[in-house]
Amino acid sequence: MKRVNWSKIVPQDMTEKCFWIKIKEENFESTDLFSKLMLSFATQTKVNKDEVQNEEKKPSTAKKKVKELKILDAKTAQNLSIFLGSYRMSYEEIKNVILEVDEKKLSESIIQNLVRYLPEHKELSTLSQFKDEYDDLCEPEQFGVVMSTVKLLRPRLNSILFKLQFEEYLSNIRPDIMNVTFACEEVKKSENFSKILELVLLVGNFMNAGSRNAQTFGFNMSHLCKLKDTKSTDQKSTLMHFLADITEEKYPEILKFTDELSHVESASKVSDQNLKSSLLAMEQQIQRLENDIKKFSHTEDEHDKFVEKMSSFAKHAREQYEKLSNMYGNMMKLYEGLGEYLVFNPKNISIEDFFLDLKNFRSIFLDALKENIKRRETEEKIKRAKLAKEKAEKEKLERQQKKKQLIDMNKEGDETGVMDSLLEALQSGAAFRDRRKRTPRSLGEQSPTSPTSRWPVEKGCTERKH
Repeated sequence: MKRVNWSKIVPQDMTEKCFWIKIKEENFESTDLFSKLMLSFATQTKVNKDEVQNEEKKPSTAKKKVKELKILDAKTAQNLSIFLGSYRMSYEEIKNVILEVDEKKLSESIIQNLVRYLPEHKELSTLSQFKDEYDDLCEPEQFGVVMSTVKLLRPRLNSILFKLQFEEYLSNIRPDIMNVTFACEEVKKSENFSKILELVLLVGNFMNAGSRNAQTFGFNMSHLCKLKDTKSTDQKSTLMHFLADITEEKYPEILKFTDELSHVESASKVSDQNLKSSLLAMEQQIQRLENDIKKFSHTEDEHDKFVEKMSSFAKHAREQYEKLSNMYGNMMKLYEGLGEYLVFNPKNISIEDFFLDLKNFRSIFLDALKENIKRRETEEKIKRAKLAKEKAEKEKLERQQKKKQLIDMNKEGDETGVMDSLLEALQSGAAFRDRRKRTPRSLGEQSPTSPTSRWPVEKGCTERKH
């Protein structure tokens, strides 16, 4: 038959609620349907219709024999069928790839699905008794018969899966141990962090004077984050803002503690319990692998390369585990030392919780610094705007006063005062700014104060001839 070139859904993407697991395509099986498919999609260029029709008349060959499950339950068989349909390898090939530990053909998903869908040991043992009835078994049970010949199959698969996942284990565990180690060292060595703790203690004792919490000798690190909960009288800032402001203004060097605690954030994401569990699981896997290698030391199957390939890996895994175990032990000693240093019980306060408090304090402190800067900038803008407004109003008032003085000069009053105002106006230039433009007098008009006005023309005088 011709092949359908489609994009298949891989088993690892399926869940129990998946549509493809629940379908029952066998309900549509029929001889007529298969015959039509053969006529329409056979790879042969010619098909003798008469031969097909003759074949249909023979009950023994035309009918598809339905194979019933003998050992496996329907659900197990269905899941196994889905898995087997995803890989284009014969059952013998799959068996040999496992025996040879062929990592070029093996993948983590293949082993995971085998471990997940493989029949239990008891079912495999029962299926091994049906070797002579192999052709009468359905495909999942045929696969079970082939795999039943592999010695200690499930432990073998678990060991191979451990080998395939080992580097991922290392990459998950090692960075976490290192981050906590560095964070412990940073907290203990940072002089600026010690100073900020001292400053907090000082401020707190001052504020608590006269109360039952007065004269405290130290405090739990969880208190640092609570500084933001103590608000100022005007409710516009907090004790954290105050601490950030006083530090920035008078002790700017102390601000460096935020850079000195660079691994605190990554350490806050590490669970010491998970680390311990992961290392224990790794050690147990290695121990099982070493025991399995001893059991597999004698084999007659030429394809079985388990001992050969897994022995070197077991040695490598043991060495890496010992290194990680020593790193973890050193990390816990540092954390316990930190507990003794800051006076807290490492058994009651987890690594995750302790560094989470420090990480939050660091973040809130930096936010307070930024908010203080923004507040000062806003206040400065308001101050500049107020000064500019006051200056403009003052200048406006001065102009109005000078103008009023010039107007008062034309009114009756103390001549001395008028003269003083006039001199002041002349010196400041206000008199010139306020002069109004006057239209030139006609030639016939004379000023009342003109020199010629003192000698009026006599009546009857004749005009001088030129």
